[in-house]
Amino acid sequence: MSEFQKQTVQWFPGHMAKTRRLIRESLRMTDAVTEIIDARIPVSSRNPEIDELTAGKPRIILLNKCDLADEKVTASWIKFFRSQGMEALAVDCRSGRGLNQFMPAVRQLLADKIQSNTDKGMPGKMLRIMVVGIPNTGKSSFINKMAGRNRAKVADMPGVTRQNQWFTIGNGIELLDTPGVLWPKFDDPAVGDRLAFIGSVKDQILDRETMAFRLIEALGQGYSQRIAERYKIKDFEQCEPWDILEMIGRKRGMLISGGEVDTERVSVMLLDEYRAGKLGRISLEFPKRTMNDGTPGGVE
Repeated sequence: MSEFQKQTVQWFPGHMAKTRRLIRESLRMTDAVTEIIDARIPVSSRNPEIDELTAGKPRIILLNKCDLADEKVTASWIKFFRSQGMEALAVDCRSGRGLNQFMPAVRQLLADKIQSNTDKGMPGKMLRIMVVGIPNTGKSSFINKMAGRNRAKVADMPGVTRQNQWFTIGNGIELLDTPGVLWPKFDDPAVGDRLAFIGSVKDQILDRETMAFRLIEALGQGYSQRIAERYKIKDFEQCEPWDILEMIGRKRGMLISGGEVDTERVSVMLLDEYRAGKLGRISLEFPKRTMNDGTPGGVE
């Protein structure tokens, strides 16, 4: 077994363990739950415990970073989530694209709750929405855009938010931010890989050359032309990912003494350019037919 096959992602900082408790304790104070996921990997960027933790609450799914994902694939995912009884919107929380749909969606989703409040003589009662998601999917950027001021701490790295915070965003709506959640282990190694590709797992705990190797493998499933266009290489379809990495390095002039390719430097560059969307709009997960329990039948 090669070193590229051996490495698996295992990351569960202690502060995340208490997030389950925070969600359970706060849920009774909220009217609905907004889950932010990454539009490029809608399955892998969802915490599998969230469905159980927030059962019974109306749900809005925000497919964030939609500008980095394949638009047609994102539309398919929106159709899927809506078929499961959840509202779903394609958004980009940094630019604000699509966020004008959020408050109308909340009011439509909670129409019965609003009417009930009115019937009880509380027509202006605040609607409280819990915001959940794994690290680096854009919760803080979402809240900052909705609040109209830079209130939530933002960083392009996982694990920034550490405690629950309430934010008023106007029009009678409050948002509850919660720390990012990851699960204790990744049963499917491919899930860990995809999370690492988008930066939801700290690069410091991973071998970046391994991640670049696996990213090239993933991009080979339908997006190999993007590699050719970006790095001006050709006739590589039958090459191993490691050979492709070296080809990219030579094209970019990333060499060390003796003319060898600095594969670590190339790997960092490749991961950074993928995350920044420089390889184009790429989705790494696609909805299949649903299974009997209504969950996605895997990805293809």
